[in-house]
Amino acid sequence: MKPRPAFDPKEFLSKTNGGRVLGDYEANATVFAQGDPADAIFYILKGKVKLAVLSKQGKEAVVALLSAGDFFGEGCLAGQSLRMATAVAMSACSIMKLEKSEVIRTLHEQPDFSELFVAHLLSRNIRIEEDLVDQLFNSSEKRLARVLLLLANFGKEGTPQAVIPKISQETLAEIIGTTRSRVSYFMNRFRKLGFIHYNGGLEIHSSLLNVVLHD
Repeated sequence: MKPRPAFDPKEFLSKTNGGRVLGDYEANATVFAQGDPADAIFYILKGKVKLAVLSKQGKEAVVALLSAGDFFGEGCLAGQSLRMATAVAMSACSIMKLEKSEVIRTLHEQPDFSELFVAHLLSRNIRIEEDLVDQLFNSSEKRLARVLLLLANFGKEGTPQAVIPKISQETLAEIIGTTRSRVSYFMNRFRKLGFIHYNGGLEIHSSLLNVVLHD
């Protein structure tokens, strides 16, 4: 009998079948909206996605910035029936939608996929803790520098991206919890110091790390 091929989580997440559907999204397209039924999780193959929460008073807060290799919408696996946030493409994205039942089955049957998914959950938990510490103890300038570096993939596996997707100063202000005018002031300061550069997009230099590391 011919042996079954080894299970490859990356291949599994990149190929469609009855329980996996690949979707392409343009920048600013909504993947799902707050309050939608939560019946699937998503895996980013290409592009960047932001998760934002809208309060009853109409105030929006960006709670996560995600990129290729990240899952999102996994709250449905823990009994979440409705989406707690809105997911919006920040750039052109290719995203795999995985039905809840497909994910549960694969988690039970494929240890390699379970390992990948648990690693994602641990990484997300660490990121949430870092975001909390950042919000509590760091200045607005440091928080902005950290967000720009994260958008450029510094500190993640793979090659950092010099030019990041277009992102408004209003969105950056929502992420770090300050005003647009403060973001504008810091961005101009970063540009004058040579940490960032505008050239058909926002180019991030590794020297911006100096802002985060400097006490």
